[in-house]
Amino acid sequence: MNIEFVLPNEIEKRSFEIITAELETLGINIPEEEAPITKRVIHTSADFDYAKTMRYSNGAIVRAKELIKFGADIVTDTNMALSGINKKKLATFGGAVHCFMADEDVASEAKERQVTRATVSMERAAKLNKPVIFAIGNAPTALISLYEMMEAGIFTPEFVIGVPVGFVNVVAAKELFLNSDVPYIINEGRKGGSNIAAAICNALIYSL
Repeated sequence: MNIEFVLPNEIEKRSFEIITAELETLGINIPEEEAPITKRVIHTSADFDYAKTMRYSNGAIVRAKELIKFGADIVTDTNMALSGINKKKLATFGGAVHCFMADEDVASEAKERQVTRATVSMERAAKLNKPVIFAIGNAPTALISLYEMMEAGIFTPEFVIGVPVGFVNVVAAKELFLNSDVPYIINEGRKGGSNIAAAICNALIYSL
């Protein structure tokens, strides 16, 4: 295979050209409004399975863009996702990114209650006095906690990006929201991760 010379500022563009060409070769047609998000996920992971497993609720992309445009915050379940989201661009719309997972008081409360830090973090996020997009890339218990609060009538998320990765409760946690009325972007199955959650957020932010 020959080495392709690409200028540094053209690498991302070239990557998306390759992704588009390979999707065409595979005979996969992604709906136009979903394509920038799914392609950025593939760009982040080099995994074309996402072209088949990404799920979007009706009107999800329009709703997510509205939330960002009018200053919604993003809450993640890892500092890795927080680091990967373009906070400067989000701030131009009045939004900020939060992750409570490493807070000492969150860890203490989780230990005392014998629950995960993700559970306590979601409870903290529910108290933010503004619309929130939840971007979950690691902890299925974060999704489960959000769903339980919703079922109890305590709190209903404005939007959920549900892409936790792993084996324990991951698929079941995602299915909770696939069958709910909450707007979502979710990847079915075990795949996901903090980088995927950040990629979805950035794709939405960059589209505005």
